[in-house]
Amino acid sequence: MFLQCGKHRLDLSRPVVMGILNVTPDSFSDGGRFVNPAAAIAHGLAMVEAGAGIIDIGGESTRPGAQAVSEEQEIRRVVPLVEALASTVDVPLSVDTSKAGVIRAAIKAGATFINDVRALREAGALEAAADSDAGLCLMHMQGEPRTMQMEPVYDDVVSEVREFLQSRLDACAAAGIARDRLVVDPGIGFGKRIEHNMKLLAALPELLKLGRPLLIGVSRKSMFGTLLGRAVGERLAGALAVAVSSVLAGAGIVRTHDVAETVDALKVAAALRMSGYWTAEVNPGERL
Repeated sequence: MFLQCGKHRLDLSRPVVMGILNVTPDSFSDGGRFVNPAAAIAHGLAMVEAGAGIIDIGGESTRPGAQAVSEEQEIRRVVPLVEALASTVDVPLSVDTSKAGVIRAAIKAGATFINDVRALREAGALEAAADSDAGLCLMHMQGEPRTMQMEPVYDDVVSEVREFLQSRLDACAAAGIARDRLVVDPGIGFGKRIEHNMKLLAALPELLKLGRPLLIGVSRKSMFGTLLGRAVGERLAGALAVAVSSVLAGAGIVRTHDVAETVDALKVAAALRMSGYWTAEVNPGERL
């Protein structure tokens, strides 16, 4: 399966690593590390050198409890970095945003992918995306970042997430957005308890029936604090376990802070997948 991102055409027959580059002071894992432009550029280049196939630039934190920033502030944070990297790397540059003005400014600056936790539901976002040729990630989130983890409730998390993602794919089709520009993300940790996350990760083959590539992002998330009792900086092993299992189940893109380690893990997962070790139709428990 291919993903069209402006001038870039990504072959997702092998998994692609999306490297996270937050230029925010308050992101849960790396807040403040890359607010200096030179440090941010250097980190972006290092991730590409380590094997990242996409760089995802974030100018507004979406961690639980995060405060919103203005459109103008977000543009000031991300656009200079997009401009700097667009002239030096040959991979899609993604911007993690929900705002129509940021979408337009980022694409004008050289971004070719938009990663939207609100799935293009903010005012003007769908139209801004439709006016471009950028790749687009539609993510499920219950609630808003400031409150999403307070009381998430589902009757059937898998069916509800699938129905939401289908509705957003339909909205994009109605807006004239080609399907080969779209990926979907179940939004692990976004308005979900650990049991919801586990059910979604176990049901990735069901979500693949939407007919679009899956993006999975679990890097350093609190679920590993719960499962492993590990602090934020000690969650790599847990994230790699989920990354590998997700790719074996058919996921095409894995979003991570830890690019080099994830690239290595996914090379092994891809080799296993190509060998027939896993197919989406087989219950993994049958192989134990």
